[in-house]
Amino acid sequence: MNPGAESSARAGGKPPADAPILELAGVSRHFGGLRVIENLNLNVAWGEVLGVLGPNGAGKSTLFNLIAGVLPPSAGAVRFEGHDITRVKVWDRRRLGIGRTYQVPKPFAHMSVFENVLVAATHGGGLSIAKGREEARSSLDLCGLGALSRKHAGELSLLNLKRLELAKAVVKQPPLLLLDEIAGGLTDGECDELLTILSAIHKRGATIVWVEHVIHALKRLATRLAVLHFGAIICEGAPDAVLADDRVKEVYLGV
Repeated sequence: MNPGAESSARAGGKPPADAPILELAGVSRHFGGLRVIENLNLNVAWGEVLGVLGPNGAGKSTLFNLIAGVLPPSAGAVRFEGHDITRVKVWDRRRLGIGRTYQVPKPFAHMSVFENVLVAATHGGGLSIAKGREEARSSLDLCGLGALSRKHAGELSLLNLKRLELAKAVVKQPPLLLLDEIAGGLTDGECDELLTILSAIHKRGATIVWVEHVIHALKRLATRLAVLHFGAIICEGAPDAVLADDRVKEVYLGV
């Protein structure tokens, strides 16, 4: 990690009490002439669970990559905990406190479950080996994988791969967690198990931004929904109100 990255990102001191944990101000992302995200403004309050919906091609993955630092914006600013992180690298954002899961789990298949999380704790979180081991065990227990810690990651079921994604993302207890279609491919029963874990993570203090197509899972945890269409937010608010909106029905639900 760049030694000055964390100190420079937090140079402004403690943010105001009413400041959002995450703010995207006038953010755009263009790929040549293709405008995937255009002048997007989004605030995420501390402790909320924001669900992000949108049809394929709406810009959801690009939005996550802009928040996580995988992509720089073409214009606008990204602020985390009141501090500008627009040019902070992806690995430094992880150490500042932004955790992320991926839609398709890609563990180190020939390493144990514990070793996968330990790598996330030390290389991703910047912890020492001793502290990393402690945090890895805690994260595995939280995600229901303590009994499988010695198993090779490549032998896990889909549900347990999702659990492993979560365990890697929440090691070191990041205050902001980005979930990328984590309920996809799961049965209703498996979704219930996953939601129990997510609820525990949220109660522990994590703010969650969750891109998901499994609406019944999203509705059970989300406090607010935002709907993306062609890189712009067309509707946001309470889940029931958003899903009843005529624009959302037409664009996303196909009604």
